[in-house]
Amino acid sequence: MQYSIQFVNNSTNSGDFCVFQTPPDMSNSNILSLAWLTKRCHPKNYRLKFTWSIDYNFTWSEVGELIPGVVFDAQQLWPADLVTANHVDFTRYDGAYTFLDQRKGAQAGNLYIHQDDTIPLREASVGIAMGGKASFAVEAQPNLTEVFIPHPTYWVAFGDYVEGQVLDVETITNKAVVEFPPNVYNMTATLGADNAWTITPAKC
Repeated sequence: MQYSIQFVNNSTNSGDFCVFQTPPDMSNSNILSLAWLTKRCHPKNYRLKFTWSIDYNFTWSEVGELIPGVVFDAQQLWPADLVTANHVDFTRYDGAYTFLDQRKGAQAGNLYIHQDDTIPLREASVGIAMGGKASFAVEAQPNLTEVFIPHPTYWVAFGDYVEGQVLDVETITNKAVVEFPPNVYNMTATLGADNAWTITPAKC
């Protein structure tokens, strides 16, 4: 099943339309949201559309300290299955990082990345992607297992964004949550002349 968000820019500004996600469990403050989908658009009824499917990947980037504005550039994507292949190891050997030994994790529905003792501090980050685009990341550390819980909340924002950019979601003021009603897979996010959002099911 494919999902989509259509963006309509009825404001008077040019900028980047951004879709990002927040995890269902916000207690792990180490896991950071990324600018998941972005695209530049102009004002006055300018329209664009993002479409994706609910499939997950493990991902990593050779970027260390994750602070707002830093771009997580995914360097490897491994398909993940939430039941049979939801655990992977992250290691470094022969001068390069990689995933290996993908297997069934402790609990179906979660995604696990175990970082072994070869991983240095502040040199790489690991995360998960949806639809082939990185959505969450955390700084890699040796001998730790990060647990990512899928089923995120979707948000839209408008401003200056780059795909993969680390976000401080608490400081984003003009954001709006996009909730998909049961059996609805296409939504429209309209930015009005007053820079306020209107979120509605898309018209077929």
